[in-house]
Amino acid sequence: MDSKDAQLKVMAQAVYELRGLLSGYLGNRNPETLCESVSAHLAYALHNEALAINEDRPEDFNLDDAINKIKCVDEMYGEQFGERFQNLISDVKT
Repeated sequence: MDSKDAQLKVMAQAVYELRGLLSGYLGNRNPETLCESVSAHLAYALHNEALAINEDRPEDFNLDDAINKIKCVDEMYGEQFGERFQNLISDVKT
């Protein structure tokens, strides 16, 4: 495994772990824990893609689907993650 693949797997595992740690905040609309709720939904939106990376299943990671999941979090919480993520991959074709 080259260094870039190892880095990607570490980041994917972090997303997967965050999904579990923040799961108690899913659906929560408490203003005092809004940051945790948004984080929980963002991690939840991408946890299957993170698992696909770590299990070497690239065919199960569709960039367009991932961006659309992120945009759903934007709609729920009035964020703009989708645009930032889209900009990261604007030169990549699926």
